[in-house]
Amino acid sequence: MPKVLIATVKPFAPEAIKGMRELFNNVGYETEVLEKYQEQNDLIQAVENYDALVVRSDKVTKEVIDAASNLKIVVRGGAGYDNVDLEAASVKNIVVMNTPGQNANAVAELAFGMMVYQARNQFNGKAGRELMSKSLGLHAYGNVGKCMARIAKGFAMEVSAFDPFLDKETIEQDGVKFMDNVEDLYRSNQYVSLHIPANEETRESINYNLLSLMPENGVLVNSARKEVIHEGDLLKIFNERDDFQYVSDIAPDCKEELQAKYNGRFYFTPKKMGAQTKEANINAGLAAAKQIIAFFEKGDTNFQVNK
Repeated sequence: MPKVLIATVKPFAPEAIKGMRELFNNVGYETEVLEKYQEQNDLIQAVENYDALVVRSDKVTKEVIDAASNLKIVVRGGAGYDNVDLEAASVKNIVVMNTPGQNANAVAELAFGMMVYQARNQFNGKAGRELMSKSLGLHAYGNVGKCMARIAKGFAMEVSAFDPFLDKETIEQDGVKFMDNVEDLYRSNQYVSLHIPANEETRESINYNLLSLMPENGVLVNSARKEVIHEGDLLKIFNERDDFQYVSDIAPDCKEELQAKYNGRFYFTPKKMGAQTKEANINAGLAAAKQIIAFFEKGDTNFQVNK
């Protein structure tokens, strides 16, 4: 029977581990847990004899994959999977999956929390602004984007979306305005929220040409990845426009320069925490376990990302 390693520097919730163990035990799989390990080498040394690996934000590098002589599947509990070396996995015919949608509401709620916090001047006691009747543009309309649209309607915001992989009918069936090009999305919305992955096409794609299109009092919201931002262009916009603001759940590399010059016009959470809710943690863990079982029992590769 397959052996499964759950390896997480940031552990799953105890309820998630309990549920995952029960799912694996029900089909006779052996389960081990490696939590809060100190060094990358700890993971490299641990993976050798396992058939399946479950991680969160842990780095599944080529060295990890090469050390895992029996590994057949890696599941990243969450949506993003840039922490896994897909090329190295593919070379060894290892299936890599994510668990899309399980963290979506948690990420969307955090994004709105940051938007409210910034709109009210970070709760400094001075008069701020409301989100009601403001425009929100969603750059990509996947699981998180859909949750963002749902919440935005509760704030009575005007919502539009651009997604090169979705047609007008798919977006507008949710009551969201379809944008057929990304420039119009930035030009038309005071708030633009990023929900794109970090890959070869998107890295540093949020650049001066897009940011300069945003209207007065434009606010960029990033709960995706810092790598999608062109930081030199971000600094240029901050310098040119004293109305521009930026909020994110991951600080850019240029954080110190922003702190030195533009205090109050940005907010970053202390660490990447879009998926840091108990509910999302449990959902992602259980989904990962179910996907591993479906893979071994049925050959199901529905959520494979290294096709």
